[in-house]
Amino acid sequence: MFHTLFLQIISGILGLWLATQFVVGVEFIGPTGTLVWAGIGLGIINSFLKPILKIIAIPLRMLTLGLFGIIINMGMIWLIDIIFPELIILGLIPLFWTTIIVWGLSIILLFSGKRSIR
Repeated sequence: MFHTLFLQIISGILGLWLATQFVVGVEFIGPTGTLVWAGIGLGIINSFLKPILKIIAIPLRMLTLGLFGIIINMGMIWLIDIIFPELIILGLIPLFWTTIIVWGLSIILLFSGKRSIR
């Protein structure tokens, strides 16, 4: 549980930082510590709120063959964008690419973390 939470926090921090570096339309104005707090918030939201939303949205996820999961992930990052005004995401396309970056890092870190535990 704590191992997964830690990996979610790391993927949130790294994902937001990579998005600010490489995605046009994503900016972060403020101290680096605030970006770290935004990543921590994203990791906590992904660990606790996202599983609940995934269970609630099972019919939509089945209907869309799992693609509704991307909408859930985009909502999590949009929530962080609202909570932290220093994070500026201009539109749906930068939000989508930020979501893909955070999601990809999360998958890589969680998969490598599970392999290292065994």
